[in-house]
This record gives sequence, structure tokens and C-alpha cells, in this order.
Amino acid sequence: MNSSNPSPSEEPTGIRLQKVLATAGFGSRRKCEELIENGRVSVAGVTVDTQGKRVDPMTDVIRVDGKRIAAPTGTVVIAMNKPRGVLTAMSDDRDRRCVGDLLRESAVASLGTGLFHVGRLDSDTDGLLLLTNDGDLGHLLTHPSFGVHKTYVATVSGEMRTADVTRIGKGVLVDDRVVDVTKARLRGSRSGESLIELTIHEGRKHIVRRLLANSGFPVLTLTRTKFGPIDVAGLGIGELRVLNDAEISSLFDSVETQTP
Repeated sequence: MNSSNPSPSEEPTGIRLQKVLATAGFGSRRKCEELIENGRVSVAGVTVDTQGKRVDPMTDVIRVDGKRIAAPTGTVVIAMNKPRGVLTAMSDDRDRRCVGDLLRESAVASLGTGLFHVGRLDSDTDGLLLLTNDGDLGHLLTHPSFGVHKTYVATVSGEMRTADVTRIGKGVLVDDRVVDVTKARLRGSRSGESLIELTIHEGRKHIVRRLLANSGFPVLTLTRTKFGPIDVAGLGIGELRVLNDAEISSLFDSVETQTP
């Protein structure tokens, strides 16, 4: 005689989609059900418009209105406005000041366990540096095959002209390999100096300084202003802030949209 009750192996797995959405901050369970009914939610690229869908929020890519929601993975990402003269290191055996010191002295010091810097900025470069405890995210953001864009503003020696910026924007040869420049914009030029904004997606050592030097414009000062969708705006020199779930999701999305 067949039983109408499912066997243990047939028990539904996962968490109901509306519960995941409610936990992620999209309102009451009923409001989340309405999001689903209105076709505003997708799972793994497929629109879900009926109730009862079960998901694994740790592995399923869930989006609302096209924006990915963060899974409750415990991922921490901190944005730091690194000062010039500070080493990109969590500690230094020669007691030189490093980003680990800034973290330990900050209001978010309690989150420091397991954090590491995502890529690096040389000591003479200031601006946006990300720290995370998520090794997979760190790899995705730094590996050149994923092409996450980074934006820099450089003060250079020499007065640039539009033709110079156009030439740089077409790519610059460094060590027998062209550096693809996604965007180049002249922000000002006078008194023998120029201010240029560059967006690139590779991370060879000192690459911005080298490509500008190879173009005939040695760097005097260099600041990173953006890493993927995250902007340094609003952070004072030496300040840190913890990214929210939406910002962490946008970092994952920046990888996805750049993947070949």
C-alpha cells in the first residue's frame, strides 16, 4: 500500500523564497509574496511568479528587479580611504604604519578577525582599498580574467592635450603588453601639470604609474577613487566604513558583468 506522505528523501529542501526575501529586508512576508506574484523576482536567471519556490540562499543567485540580494554568508567588506605613506599590509615586522594599524584603531576593529586587503595600493598611492574576510570574493575582484574596473585620478608632470588623452585611451604598451584603458578623461591642465582620470581593469604592479610614464607624463600623485561600483566619496583620509548587503551584492554583480 502506497503512503501519501513523502519519504524522508522526498521532503522539500531549501527555504521558501518569500522568507528569504523578508529576511533580506524586502518587507513583510505578504509584501514579498506580492513581489513574486508581480514577476519581480528571479532565481538563477529564471523569473519566479508563483508561490512555494524553495531556494538555497547560500548558492542560488536571487534578484529583485534585476538587483542581486546578498546571501547570509557572513561576508564582511570594509572600504578604507588609505592615506599616502601607509603600507598595504595587515602587519609589518619593521613597525611601519600599515592598513592593519588603521583597522585596529577604528570603530570597526571588532570585525578585524580574518580580514585581508583586496589587492594593494603602493605606499605612495592613497584612496580606496577594500578589505574582506571572503577569500572567494577577494579572488574574483583581483584576478585579471574577471576584469573588475578600478578608477584612479593622477596628477602628472606635463600639460596634457586632448590628443594625448585620446592616445592613452586607446591603450598603452607596458612590458610588451598593451594596457587596455576603459576610460581616460582630462580634468585640468596648467602650470606644467595635468590632472587625469583613468579607468582600467588590470592590476599589474604600479601599472597606472608605468602606463602614464610610458606616455610621457610621470605621476606626481595618485589616488584610487573607485573599485568596481564602490566609491571613496564620503570617506575622509584614513576613515573606514562597513559595506552594507546591497553594496556587497553589487561587488559580486560587478564580477558577473565583467566575466568574459
